[in-house]
Amino acid sequence: MALYDKTAHELHALLTAKEISASELTAEVLKRVDEAEDKIGAYLEITRDKAAADAKAVDDKIARGEAILPLEGIPCAVKDNICTKGIRTTCASKILENFIPPYDATAYIKLAAQNPILIGKANMDEFAMGGSTENSAFHVTRNPHNLERVPGGSSGGSAAAVAGGEAVFALGSDTGGSIRQPASFCGVVGFKPTYGRVSRYGLVAFASSLDQIGPLTRDVTDCALVLNAICGHDDMDSTSTAAQVPDFTKALVADVKGLRIGLPKEYFVKGIDAEVETAVRNVAKKFEGLGAEIVEVSLPHTEYAISTYYIIAPAEAATNLERYDGVSYGARVDGADIVEMMTNTRTEKFGAEVKRRIMIGNYALSAGYYDAYYLKALKVRTLIQRDFTDAFKDVDLILTPTTPNAAFKLGEMTSDPLKMYLQDICTVPVNIAGLPGVSIPCGFTSDKLPLGFQLIGKPLDEATILRAAFTYEQIS
Repeated sequence: MALYDKTAHELHALLTAKEISASELTAEVLKRVDEAEDKIGAYLEITRDKAAADAKAVDDKIARGEAILPLEGIPCAVKDNICTKGIRTTCASKILENFIPPYDATAYIKLAAQNPILIGKANMDEFAMGGSTENSAFHVTRNPHNLERVPGGSSGGSAAAVAGGEAVFALGSDTGGSIRQPASFCGVVGFKPTYGRVSRYGLVAFASSLDQIGPLTRDVTDCALVLNAICGHDDMDSTSTAAQVPDFTKALVADVKGLRIGLPKEYFVKGIDAEVETAVRNVAKKFEGLGAEIVEVSLPHTEYAISTYYIIAPAEAATNLERYDGVSYGARVDGADIVEMMTNTRTEKFGAEVKRRIMIGNYALSAGYYDAYYLKALKVRTLIQRDFTDAFKDVDLILTPTTPNAAFKLGEMTSDPLKMYLQDICTVPVNIAGLPGVSIPCGFTSDKLPLGFQLIGKPLDEATILRAAFTYEQIS
C-alpha cells in the first residue's frame, strides 16, 4: 500500500519509528497530487512550499528525539471556506477570488497546533451551496471511484482529496449534510459534530444556525484524532458550547452490547434506492448480531425537513451574503452609480445557485411572507427537534441511510435544483436539530460505487457514535 493510502494513525506509527520521514511522506502525497489532480480536481490552492517547509520542521523535531503529536507531519486538506491566514480563501466564488484572510479560523488554529502538513485548500460548491461540487466557480471535482460521477458536496473537494490519496484527512463544513453526503459518495468517514462543539469563528458563513466544521478521514480512529484536535470552546464564537471535550479515542471500543439503535421508519420510504436500503438494513443486522438491540422509532416530522431547511438556510444565507456588495467585502464591478455597481458586482460575481438561494431567502424574509414562511419554518424546526428528543428517550443512536442513492453522474441534476435538494433528505434533519452524525462506508453498489450509512447521536454524545462506528468498522 502506498503511503498516501494509509491512515493517519498508521503513518504516525511509521514516523515515530523513524521508518519514514515527514518530508518523504509529504513528497509522496504531492507526487500523487501531481498525478491525480488533473483528473479529480480536488484543490483550489496547493501550498507546496509551505508543506515542504513544515515537513522539514517535523523531521527536525523527530531528529532531536522529541515526541510528536498524533497528527504531526500528516498531510491534510482544508475546505476553502475555512479562513487560513496568508493563504487564499475563496469559498469557490469569484466574488472572493483574490481574498487572502488576515487571520486563521479557530478550528484551523487548533488543528495547526498539531503540526499537520497542509497540502492545500479544497474545492467546494460556491459558498457551500450545493450537493455535487459542480457549483464551484472555478472547476468541478470528480469522484475518485468513478470520474464520471460527482463526489458530493459541498465538501466534495475534501472528500475527493482523502478518497483519491491527495490528503490523508481533511476538514469540511456541514450545513445540511455537506460532510456526510460526500463522505458516503466517496467511501470515507465524515463526521458532523454537535452544533457548537467546533468553533465557527473563521468559517465563512452560509447559514449560521446550521453550519458546523468536521473531519473527513480514512477510518474512525483518524476521525477521533481530528475531533480531539478541533473541538473545544471558543470565546470568539457566541454559539460555541462550554461543554468539556472528552478524549474521543477512548470511545474506540469494539463493543455495542446493550446499545439500543433506532431505525426510523420515515427514512425507508419510496425513493430510497434498493441497494442503499439493503446495505443499511444489513448494517442493522450486523449490529444486532454484535449484541445491540434494534428498535423501530418514528420521526414523524421528517417529511417537512427539506422544506424547513430550504427556508431557514436561504434566509440566513441572504442575510450573511449581504456584505458582498462591492464596498464592504469582496470583488467590485464598476457601475455608473452605487446601485448599478452593487447590481453588477452581485450579478457577475455570484454563481447561479448562490443567487437562487439569496432570492429565496429574501422572499421568505420579506414583509408579508415572514410569518407565512420563515416563522412557520422555525416552528417546524422545533417539532423536528422534539421528534429526536422523544426518540432518544428509547434509543442511544439512530441508524439511517446517509443518502437516498449512490453518487450520481456529473450534470445529471444541475438542471433540476429541486431534485438536487432532495439528495439532502437523510442529512438535513440532523443539522436542523443540531445533533452529531457520521457517515460510515458500508459497501458498494453493483456499479462499484461506495455506499454509506449514517449514525445520529444525542447532543454532545459523539463518543457513543464513535464507539458504534468503530465496532462496525472492525468487523467489516
